[in-house]
Amino acid sequence: MFNTDKIVGLLPAKMRSQVDAYFEALQVFMEIRDPRVLAALGPAGVRGLLLHRGKQGGPTLMKASHSAHFDWTYPSDQPEMRELYTRAKRGQWDSDTTLDWSTSVDPMNPELRLLRDGFIDFSMLEARGIRLDKKEQTKLIYSITSWMLSQFLHGEQGALFAAAQVTEAVQFFDGKLYGATQVMDEGRHVEVFHRYLDEKLCKLYQINDNLYVIIDSLMTDGRWDMKFLGMQIMIEGLALGAFSTIYKSTNEPLLKSLLKNVIQDEARHVHYGVLALREHITKELSDSERREREDWAFEVALLMRNRFMLYEVYDEWFEGLMPRSAWREFVQQVPGMFEFRQTCFSRLVPNLREIGLLSPRIMPHYDRVGLSQYFGGQSADKITGEQMIRELDGQQRSAA
Repeated sequence: MFNTDKIVGLLPAKMRSQVDAYFEALQVFMEIRDPRVLAALGPAGVRGLLLHRGKQGGPTLMKASHSAHFDWTYPSDQPEMRELYTRAKRGQWDSDTTLDWSTSVDPMNPELRLLRDGFIDFSMLEARGIRLDKKEQTKLIYSITSWMLSQFLHGEQGALFAAAQVTEAVQFFDGKLYGATQVMDEGRHVEVFHRYLDEKLCKLYQINDNLYVIIDSLMTDGRWDMKFLGMQIMIEGLALGAFSTIYKSTNEPLLKSLLKNVIQDEARHVHYGVLALREHITKELSDSERREREDWAFEVALLMRNRFMLYEVYDEWFEGLMPRSAWREFVQQVPGMFEFRQTCFSRLVPNLREIGLLSPRIMPHYDRVGLSQYFGGQSADKITGEQMIRELDGQQRSAA
């Protein structure tokens, strides 16, 4: 493809960031090979990446289209889902009593860091001509943490609405019962992330355009299994990895307690997606339908990878001080964000393998973008949230 950096560099300074964003969006969609995937993601891409519908300051209307699946015989048709439903009932928690909201949170307090030392290598900014003093460094960490938690909040609102749709549309009755618990979980997650951002950090970022595209696409898709794939496997799987990264990195007690509870919920959600899709994809779909879902999952993985470029932080801090392309390079290389992406995809890719969407046909494409290292990882049905927390705590103690 032609060198877009050179073209952007010839433009007036005020236009460079906007045109770079358009070129980046164009590149993502030019790589889509399956026209059915382009048809599914294209309209959402226009609304999110070009029209910035999530950043217009008001509610967004998305037209939902799916069939509600009723079964008047109320069968017990999925023993694993029934067991997951039992676990979910036992795992409900009340945010008002479980979390200590009286905890004082000062984002500028170096003793209770939102993110560990070394998450951002500030020498990499200095190499690009930007020097920040200690106070500015702490303030940038505060902005990055607020950005991450803001995207979690926006993703949880998408998960809340998608969980409601999935509960209507899923064809397993035990899955409907479990789905009802997930709707409650997601409502609680929206509550706690918003409360933490509003009361403790006092800073909320708008939804990232790439995340908007994915939510728009899956909310407006009428196929129940695509809603499962988009939310339960893609967004929830990546979120689980993201939550894990911050849980290990923070020593702010309220945030750590919040994430500990959310991680245990999310582990069940992804497990649910694996149970619902594994047999459906491997036994009930045609080869053509399965290929479409493989291609869709790969393209969404690329969008999710691009989601982590923190452009909203760039707009606030560095626009005009460095090119958008230099910021993108910085975010791709900075230690904490590198770990962030690794942990996220280590949770996502094994689940795609488990449900039958990692065939020899698609694997070279994951290898091309550096994701093949996760092919052999542990899928969500093999690990509980409690086990995950124990592993994370052990990793944190080892690193201390």
